[in-house]
Amino acid sequence: MGGVMGPVLLWLQDVVAVTVLRARRTLLQAAILLCVLVLLLWVAIFLYGSFYYSYMPTVSFTTPVHYYYRTDCDSSSSAVCSFPMANVSLLKNGRDQVMLYGQPYRISLELEMPESPANQQLGMFMVKMSCYSKSGQTIKSVARSAMLHYRSGLLQILSTLFFSPLLLSGVTEQKQFVEVELFSDHRENFYQPTTGAVIEIQSQLVQIYGAQLRIHAHFTGIRYFLYNFPLMSAVIGVASNFTFLSVMVLFSYLQFTWGGVWPPEQVRVRVMMGDATRLQQRKEEARKRIGSSSTQKKIMETGNDITTDPAEGARLESVKRKGELETLGTVSPVNKVPDFPQDSTTDLESLTERHPVLVQGLEGGGTGSEEECSLPCTALRQRQGPQMSS
Repeated sequence: MGGVMGPVLLWLQDVVAVTVLRARRTLLQAAILLCVLVLLLWVAIFLYGSFYYSYMPTVSFTTPVHYYYRTDCDSSSSAVCSFPMANVSLLKNGRDQVMLYGQPYRISLELEMPESPANQQLGMFMVKMSCYSKSGQTIKSVARSAMLHYRSGLLQILSTLFFSPLLLSGVTEQKQFVEVELFSDHRENFYQPTTGAVIEIQSQLVQIYGAQLRIHAHFTGIRYFLYNFPLMSAVIGVASNFTFLSVMVLFSYLQFTWGGVWPPEQVRVRVMMGDATRLQQRKEEARKRIGSSSTQKKIMETGNDITTDPAEGARLESVKRKGELETLGTVSPVNKVPDFPQDSTTDLESLTERHPVLVQGLEGGGTGSEEECSLPCTALRQRQGPQMSS
């Protein structure tokens, strides 16, 4: 029983060892593959984020507008001494351009105005904006009209009564936001980029709480898709980068392990396959020709050994010579030596064993006599044999 259990235990030990090694190798390969996939995913996300940050311009830019005016005139007048005016910088952090070249922008001014009797009696007023470059040269200038929204006396009374709790608590105020569109399709000049703007309200009786300049980009094409569908564009961009990086890593792995998808050796074998086939066919044809001539010679020699009659022997000898001449004619015509492959050393050795006199005549220039050769040697001397190469 112990003699039977010993080999079984050894076999089980070998099986467990092989299984453990295979499982360890599989886990190692899976861990390496997981690390590579995570790395490729992070690189794909980083590439998409870099592209989005560099390709997408500032979507919206808002800056406060602080107006100033003169106060050195007659103080008895209720009007200000000059038009309210503000100088606004259009640079982010004092360095970067807010608006990119070729991108259309919508520029508007938002005024926070109280519903005071002065503003209600003001009516229409003009808002002028002049854009200037770094050198101080005016690039564009535009003027738009604006006014406070009309509300009847009854509507104002009802609104005051309805929102009186909020008005008394200070949560809301009796004011309106008037938005004035200055540029609907502003595009930056490549040679003279805009660095600032001067905004002027051409009225001395206007009353405002505050103002803000808003710049909003109008996107088209890829930028429109990236801005309006951010999640879908992120998925498509990351997936495209991940696929491209995976293909590059796969081809690099194949190049490192196999020497490429199509190794040079396989290509060389495919190219040389046709030449090798033709060479083999030539060798086979040469073997068949030599085999047929040697078979006929053996038949003739067998006839000489069996025949004992001198007359019959002489007749067979003439038949033998005639058959050899016919064989020579089938192998190669008169004044022509059989065409053997130049690189076939095996065929040359077999030819030497079977036809020593013929090979000697080819190598020595046909010096053998007619008595030593069973074939007419005069026919072989008329043409130089092919050059044999070792």
